[in-house]
Amino acid sequence: MTTLICGSLAFDNIMVFPDRFKNHILPEQIHILNVAFLVPELRREYGGCAGNIAYNLMLLGGQPLIMATVGDDAPPYLARLDQLGLPCRHVRQVPGTFTAQAFITTDLDDNQITAFHPGAMTFSHLNKVEHAPGAKLGIVAPDGREGMLQHARDFNAAGVPFIFDPGQGLPMFSGDELLDFMQLADYACFNDYEAKLLCDRTGRSLEQLAKDVQALIVTRGGEGSEIYAAGERLVIPCVEADQVLDPTGCGDAYRAGLLYGIANGFDWPTTGRLAAVMGAIKIAHRGGQNHQPSRDEIAARFQRAFGAQPW
Repeated sequence: MTTLICGSLAFDNIMVFPDRFKNHILPEQIHILNVAFLVPELRREYGGCAGNIAYNLMLLGGQPLIMATVGDDAPPYLARLDQLGLPCRHVRQVPGTFTAQAFITTDLDDNQITAFHPGAMTFSHLNKVEHAPGAKLGIVAPDGREGMLQHARDFNAAGVPFIFDPGQGLPMFSGDELLDFMQLADYACFNDYEAKLLCDRTGRSLEQLAKDVQALIVTRGGEGSEIYAAGERLVIPCVEADQVLDPTGCGDAYRAGLLYGIANGFDWPTTGRLAAVMGAIKIAHRGGQNHQPSRDEIAARFQRAFGAQPW
């Protein structure tokens, strides 16, 4: 089943400051803050929610189709997607822009200072779901504000079931807009902080919001996740990782598991457990797209964690 993944493609520039920010920021001088951090370690990773979700769905054997906007600096990313066998025909290059980029500096206490440039992502509304008529399932992942609104309406109008996954983009929307998303979507997914913000902005509980969709999923990091479906609350346990190295992209890996389960008609306990396995595999590797398990290895990891085969 072809799954259309609407979201961002981005470069993640990750720097490590071999000290602690608190040793260089004077609280009483914050009003005239002017600091510079020497960062001997720098990595540039391929990222963005659409790229990460598509990569993980590909590992599972799904059929991801990316819909995104990129800038003049995108050729290396486009070449990577082509090398991976991920179609780029719905990735629009916007002249005169940069591809979305995050600049992340992490200190020895794992505190982070991040700057994000949306670049071409702000033109995501130029892409239309109708441009990909073969899609049978979709996801609206973090992207440009207008693009997210447009793609949700497009999916609904085309009768294509989709996951609403606003991620870090959730604060861009009012309570009424979030309720509209929930009514258009078939599924919705949030982390625990986003879920609390969703409830605060809409004035509704998770149980109430879950009535608008077939399933509402809330991820809780090391505490596992919850799936509200058919009037029930399913608790999905966290899968122990080989090592906890880098959480970047774990949520995207989880969402790829959800999409694969939905596309293949799995029940919700199996779908949630597969999503948890994908998150555990990812967190043991740096970057959002550097883990390379085979489909058999994913199945074996599922077997070890839950005593059964996922397929």
